[in-house]
Formats: sequence, C-alpha cells, structure tokens
Amino acid sequence: MLLARRNNDSDWLSNFFDDTLFNTEVMSRMNATAPAINIKETDKNYTMEVAAPGLKKEWVRVNIDNDGNLNIAIENKMEHKDEDKHEHYLRREFSYSNYQQCYTLPEDADREKISAKVADGILEVEIPKLTPKEAKTTKNIEVK
Repeated sequence: MLLARRNNDSDWLSNFFDDTLFNTEVMSRMNATAPAINIKETDKNYTMEVAAPGLKKEWVRVNIDNDGNLNIAIENKMEHKDEDKHEHYLRREFSYSNYQQCYTLPEDADREKISAKVADGILEVEIPKLTPKEAKTTKNIEVK
C-alpha cells in the first residue's frame, strides 16, 4: 500500500484519490512484467514455451518479419465486471497487458515450417530445424 501525501489543504480527500488511488505511474509499473519463457532444443527442432495464465489464442500474434526474426505479441484487455449494478464505484479494476518481443532465429531454423498453438495458458512455438543439406552454408565472395 502506498502512503498518501498529506498536506494542509482543505480538499485532502481529492488529493488522496489523485495521488494514491489513481497514480498512473504506479499502475504502469505493476503491469510491466514479461511472461516466463522456456526454450528447448532437440535434434529436430526448437520449442519455445511462453507462460501466460488465461491466455486465449485470439490475443496472440506470431510472425516472421522481413529480417527473418520471430515476433511474438500478446495483448489482453479484460474487464472485471460485478453482477450488482446498484453500487457506486470509487474505483473499478480493468486489466490490460501487452507483451511484444522479437527473437533472432538460429541459422538452422526452417522458417517456412514454424507453427504455434495455445493450450492451458501456454503459447508453444515449434521451430523445426533444417536438415544439414538444407542448412545455409557460408560462401566466400571473391574481392575484385
């Protein structure tokens, strides 16, 4: 709980609400957490697991940008509604979270076969590996 700044103004109640309960700087820091991520590797693929409790697939966007990076974006807007409509609220909770991260894919990632699914609050991104024959090889360029 934050301590309210107190002064001798006659309007101390509105100052309390403005300074403490509606402090947007504090609220933005409270929602500034990133989901936990696990990355596993096998001989055939990489698997990313992004933990986001209550995650729904319509909140998720996964794509590969023009630079070949994997972008994951999760946006959740949820309103906590109360059933009793006869009450007057001084404060009502809204929840909004936004997460966006760009990941550099490994050289042996098969960008054409990446897939993603959501189950039980986990976003799982499957990144198959190219076979050694398909993997990019280095090429020396003659300098003229």
